[in-house]
Amino acid sequence: MKLTRAADYAIRGIIYMAMQPEGAIVVIPEIAREMCIPVGFLGRIFQSLNRAAIVISHRGKKGGYSLTRDPAQLTLKDVIEAVEGNISLNVCLDGYSNCERMAFCPTRKHLADIQNNLVAELEKYDFALLAREEKMARAGEKTP
Repeated sequence: MKLTRAADYAIRGIIYMAMQPEGAIVVIPEIAREMCIPVGFLGRIFQSLNRAAIVISHRGKKGGYSLTRDPAQLTLKDVIEAVEGNISLNVCLDGYSNCERMAFCPTRKHLADIQNNLVAELEKYDFALLAREEKMARAGEKTP
């Protein structure tokens, strides 16, 4: 399993926004430049983040995007799911599929455990933490 480029760029973009002062409005070209992301692709990603109510779009001369909540209340899971959809290791775990082997499949139970652990881990990491670590890395300090 591997994150898509879109999820990676979404995470980078939100880290950059979390590094800004509360309520800051940031434009896509600035985020793209600072986080090494193609501008056009980032614009499409931020549309998904806007639909998921992670960012809000501001129109006009001073337009751009701002976070809708405190970075400490926003997790890796939130951002990944905004771009990729619900995290599901296999179709039998997506809540919609009905496999004829579901009642007795030995793999399903273990995959469900792994998926639950993955989701729990992604929920542990919030963007306030990631922004602090990014700032430390940029300053040449070691992260904890």
